[in-house]
Amino acid sequence: MAEQPGAPSNYNIANAVTALRILLVPVFGWLLLVEGGADWTFRLWAFAVFLVAVLTDRVDGALARRRNLITDFGKLMDPIADKALTGMAFIGLSLIDELWWWVTIVVLGREWLVTLLRLVVMRYGVLAASKGGKLKTVLQAVALSGFILPLRDLTGSLAPVGEVLWWAAAVIMAAAVVVTLVTGLDYLRAAVRVRREGRAAAGATS
Repeated sequence: MAEQPGAPSNYNIANAVTALRILLVPVFGWLLLVEGGADWTFRLWAFAVFLVAVLTDRVDGALARRRNLITDFGKLMDPIADKALTGMAFIGLSLIDELWWWVTIVVLGREWLVTLLRLVVMRYGVLAASKGGKLKTVLQAVALSGFILPLRDLTGSLAPVGEVLWWAAAVIMAAAVVVTLVTGLDYLRAAVRVRREGRAAAGATS
């Protein structure tokens, strides 16, 4: 992706943090899937890595805005990094029977559609993450965190607490699915607009 004169370099700290998030994805996936998710220790480590990766999303965005390091590369790769992390979480949790497969299929189907839209309209402009998309990411992250933790395996006096927290995660996941579908439609409309405006601008300068 070519840089414009005077634009910040793609080789900056904000983009490096985004790249780190992508590198954490296979580490998180491995920890989650060890022994089919039955090992508490690995599940807790998976939660810790997932939490760190999620926090890097706030860090790279804050760095980019504070230091004026916003680039087209960052606009493109930041949501892709989010999708890679949450995608691994959805698939991994379904593989270990902690999350219903229909939820994973619906959510990832929308995510892949938006990624395809970004690539299709790239020649006309960048389809940046929307506020609704950010809300979707937050809801998914909170819900996934609840499913990554072995809440229903808690025993004794902690068992009711684990059950309440699991149901809270399930409710948040339901909200995340709704927002995911609604924002998917918003991105589709935005992609059509960006393509139309880009083609109009190209025609005006030809």
